[in-house]
Amino acid sequence: RVVSEGRTQYFALHGKTGHLVTAERIDREQLCRLVEQCVLRCELIVEGEMQVYGIEVEITDINDNSPSFKEIEVEQRMSEMTAPGSRFSLAEAHDPDSGRNSLQSYELSGDEHFSLAVQTGPGGDQRPELVLAKALDREEAASHELVLRASDGGDPARTGTARIRVTVLDANDNAPVFSQSEYTVRVPEDVPVGSVLVTVTATDADEGLNGHVKYTMKKATDMASDIFHLNPETGAIRLVQSLDFEEGRYYELEVQAGDGGGLSDTAKIGISVIDVNDNVPEISVRSALSEISEDAPSGTVVALLHVRDRDSGANGEVHCSLDRDVPFRLEKSYEDYYRVVTARELDREQQSEYNVTVRAADGGRPALQSSRVLALRVLDVNDNAPVFSQERYSARLSENNLAGALLLSVRATDADWGENALVRYRLGEGRLRGAPLSSYVNVQDEIRALFTVDSESGEVRTAGALDFEDKSKYSFDLEAKDGGGLASHCKVHIDVTDENDNAPEI
Repeated sequence: RVVSEGRTQYFALHGKTGHLVTAERIDREQLCRLVEQCVLRCELIVEGEMQVYGIEVEITDINDNSPSFKEIEVEQRMSEMTAPGSRFSLAEAHDPDSGRNSLQSYELSGDEHFSLAVQTGPGGDQRPELVLAKALDREEAASHELVLRASDGGDPARTGTARIRVTVLDANDNAPVFSQSEYTVRVPEDVPVGSVLVTVTATDADEGLNGHVKYTMKKATDMASDIFHLNPETGAIRLVQSLDFEEGRYYELEVQAGDGGGLSDTAKIGISVIDVNDNVPEISVRSALSEISEDAPSGTVVALLHVRDRDSGANGEVHCSLDRDVPFRLEKSYEDYYRVVTARELDREQQSEYNVTVRAADGGRPALQSSRVLALRVLDVNDNAPVFSQERYSARLSENNLAGALLLSVRATDADWGENALVRYRLGEGRLRGAPLSSYVNVQDEIRALFTVDSESGEVRTAGALDFEDKSKYSFDLEAKDGGGLASHCKVHIDVTDENDNAPEI
């Protein structure tokens, strides 16, 4: 069978053909929004062998997303004194596809006053800029309508557009200036929601509307825009959703400070998330036995476990252990898999059941721990013969007794269980007057004619009257045999006492 982490099982296995098939619709952009190579992993478990094999499936991209702009209507305010050749950053389009299917080019349509320049960023991303090609005259035209089109490299190509309205303003000769061109912030993942992570600051030397600075988020990924909020008046960047190091380790934002006259400056903010030990190790039982024979050899696998910790570094390093003084040990298997095996042969008569506790602790300080209990019952093997409470039993009986008189009771116990511990009694070979019974003709028949033993209770009784003048001592064996065929023996001695039952003879 196939198992994979997470709630959604994307693959299934046809048991007869061995074909691995998709079980759910797979969206590469949803699963791998932050990575270039999208790989889904699962494990194949062969139950009978308790073996694990890893399977990796690479999800290749198709061109199922068009480039899109966060805002399809953009207003750009520009002073009529702006010099030709001046450049203004434009909003970048976003295409979640990868490779050639992602964003490839921009083009601008509008009028002769503007042209488009595309800069390549450090990461290879394209950054469109609006270039003033011809001097503006507010009295001639107070606004200009432009269309920015983004295209991907798919076949056929997909496009997305944004409308840019350039409003021409009276002269504003000072642009806002950020105190830093780049801000770097390091925050732990457990920082409370609502905390201010950093405050960006830009100043403008102008007065009035031309010197009033407002802040806008110029560039941020979809995930970052949901997690962080920028105050347009103060420049404070506040956390609006809890951080999770395991989902995102680094976020990059671009903030623009614009004055009332349309001039602006940009700054980059890098937010690094620091891992906190907030995930407990998880122990999953992939396969396990509930019963095991007591004669199973050392090294028999009783359980297959998978252990993982979603933290990173030392916080995600897991150490597994078993309780002391149990006849089991842990063995490392494939990657994060462990096997619980017997460390020695078991003895049901010493302990018939085990609750084996598997503990997992990570390397954090303090360490987080979890545990799972494996319940295992030990099955009996007939490895114990019955044992009599005495090696020799003796009894005295007067002659001329009644038939059925109780002489004595023998008892044998067996440490095994069930049928293997069920004891039955019977007469065995014995001795009479110091010689083997087999040396006498019909002596064994005579013993059986004089004595009986109850097969279940072990009570030895007389079958008829005894005669002191005929025989005064009897010695024979009793056998106790369990349901598995193992047997043991004990000696029984009977002394017959005389009664005055004969008159003198002359």
